[in-house]
Amino acid sequence: MGILKEFKEFAIKGNMVDIAVGVIVGAAFNRVIDVLVKQVITPPLSLLTDGIQFSDRKIVLREAIQADASSTSKVIEEVAIAYGALIEALIDFFIIGFTIFIVVKLMNRFRAKAQDPKNKKVSTPKDIELLSNMNDLIKEQNELLKKSIK
Repeated sequence: MGILKEFKEFAIKGNMVDIAVGVIVGAAFNRVIDVLVKQVITPPLSLLTDGIQFSDRKIVLREAIQADASSTSKVIEEVAIAYGALIEALIDFFIIGFTIFIVVKLMNRFRAKAQDPKNKKVSTPKDIELLSNMNDLIKEQNELLKKSIK
């Protein structure tokens, strides 16, 4: 019964809901980044490479041997090092990483504006507003203490 009780607490505390929301938002964010990279960023970059397909680049170690129609020999497949696929994956990684960096940077900028207690255009959450007020009061008290000591 201990496991059921722990699971109930886990589900009720919101951890399960937080995980579900994270997975759903992550999937949607993945779709946005995928479209942004493949449909917006990659096409102009493909102009720079003049239509080169990196995935086709490889070093052939052994050529493929095709069997004749009259022969009973097996077909031997090509053995190759497909370094182009690695180059393509690395380029995709850097593009996606940079895109996510820019998106997160913009989101952090918006969050900083939202949490700035002096910005009157955006409503500040109550906890940040209270902490800001406490900080101002502490500064005032410190100034009063400094004046009384002198």
